[in-house]
Amino acid sequence: MEETLTYYEPLYSRIDAYTALRDQLPELETTEGLVRAAVAVSMHELEEADIFSVDSVIEGLAEQVRERVASNNPRALLAHAHCVLFDEARFRGNHGDYENPGNSYLPVVLKTRLGLPITLALLYKAVLHRLGVPVVGINAPGHFMAGVPARASGSYAAEGGISIVDVFSGGRLLTRAEALDRVAQTAGADLLLDERADLLPVATHKQWLLRIIRNLHNGFERRGQHDDRHAMAEMMRLVQTHA
Repeated sequence: MEETLTYYEPLYSRIDAYTALRDQLPELETTEGLVRAAVAVSMHELEEADIFSVDSVIEGLAEQVRERVASNNPRALLAHAHCVLFDEARFRGNHGDYENPGNSYLPVVLKTRLGLPITLALLYKAVLHRLGVPVVGINAPGHFMAGVPARASGSYAAEGGISIVDVFSGGRLLTRAEALDRVAQTAGADLLLDERADLLPVATHKQWLLRIIRNLHNGFERRGQHDDRHAMAEMMRLVQTHA
């Protein structure tokens, strides 16, 4: 007999947000599924959040790059994507208001062009995916980064043929040593003492989404927003228990 998962109505999450998140979980390991799941999380606070509007903005950014590149050359696509995203649109890290929950909500990031490393990396992935350039998340402690194939960046290849991109700092390409220095700055230099630790692991989409939700959970806890904290705990359980 086939086993089915039982989903419970949430006590703290907005039902529309919870349901939208649940509906995206079967497609979570696709880029589109991850983006839509992240938008669903934002719907807890943003009643006007709309997956289709987010999709339209992402497609518009990708189209700006396509208009400038006559071929499918990954180096050209990556270079022009960096120009569009970081030089012209000026997507960047929100250093001045890092704790703002809006930094974790993709619809807000698209509007303000400010965000956390993890949401900026998601935007970066979503745009480049439409251009045929694969992007992975680098689930480093304290500072999420992105990874692109070394053939697309042309330099700064890290282990496994992946080049590391710090989307929080304007899309700067990092050497492995520079990426580890970012980890030391944000999460503590003691982490570097364990030579066995993998401090630059590639994130699964499930890990990526859970880290976004966990950031919100911890931020709400620090601000004493207990109902919102409980809502994020419900969403984390939903994601964690999905097979």
